[in-house]
Amino acid sequence: MAPGNYSFVTEFILLGLTDQPDIQLPLFFLFLVMYMVTVLGNLGLITLIGLNSHLHTSMYFFLFNLSFVDLCYSSVFTPKMMTNFLSKKNYISYSGCMTQLYFFCFFVISECYVLTSMAYDRYVAICNPLLYNIVMSPKVCSSFMLGSYLMAFSGAMTHTGCMLRLTFCDANTINHYLCDILPVLQLSCTSTYINEMVVFVVVGINIIVPSLTVFISYGFILSSILHMSSTEGRSKAFSTCSSHIIAVSLFFGSGAVMYLKPSSAGSMDGGKISSVFYTNVVPMMNPLIYSLRNKDVKIALRKTLGRRKL
Repeated sequence: MAPGNYSFVTEFILLGLTDQPDIQLPLFFLFLVMYMVTVLGNLGLITLIGLNSHLHTSMYFFLFNLSFVDLCYSSVFTPKMMTNFLSKKNYISYSGCMTQLYFFCFFVISECYVLTSMAYDRYVAICNPLLYNIVMSPKVCSSFMLGSYLMAFSGAMTHTGCMLRLTFCDANTINHYLCDILPVLQLSCTSTYINEMVVFVVVGINIIVPSLTVFISYGFILSSILHMSSTEGRSKAFSTCSSHIIAVSLFFGSGAVMYLKPSSAGSMDGGKISSVFYTNVVPMMNPLIYSLRNKDVKIALRKTLGRRKL
């Protein structure tokens, strides 16, 4: 067997979020409720945007993609995670683990760039409203999304390809509730130096570049808001910006805490708690933050429900 090309391990054991049996069942119901809210919220938003032509604008095009990413992303690991709360031994095959890792990376990176596109869209809408229809044309919006998915594809392929080159000999217990990069790296019996450098560079680019773009965009937005003469307009804009910044901070902040450190630094237990925010909380909150407080979405919901009654 050539070293580095195959793995001696054929399956892994996921330790899960906690090893305390008393709280496994309450956690199952907690995450079941969170997952149901995530699925209903994001699927409902996708349906509303698809059915209502007045929501076919660049802002809602990005929201449509964000909801699609959140729906797929939470479905990559949450069903398996909930099953593990009810099982004594939480096995996942080697191929299943690598597949989960790939799709997890793909949708996480996609979310980074969709959030960035949304921030830029709001920047143009508030700071350059007269040029909005030209700058944020359907072609430009489609290019942003294509770029987001290409970045996600290249990042996921890089992480998964680097993981496949490693050999796993005896240790097969992953200290996590999903096949995340750093916990899996800790099990390798070959050098992970290249993998850790790839994680630091790729994750650094996909966190630092989007987050800087988001906060610079919102810096200009806040500056424009402060020059508004309407108190009501300022209040509404501040509310929108603060909600977006909170969600972005949770997503990028928890991701940075988890990834921008060597895999040997500290315990994975803190990383598991941090990852709950960007894997479970943020996908659940996004429909509420970006859409359900939105007047246009409420009108679309009433119209859609009215049509169904007829």
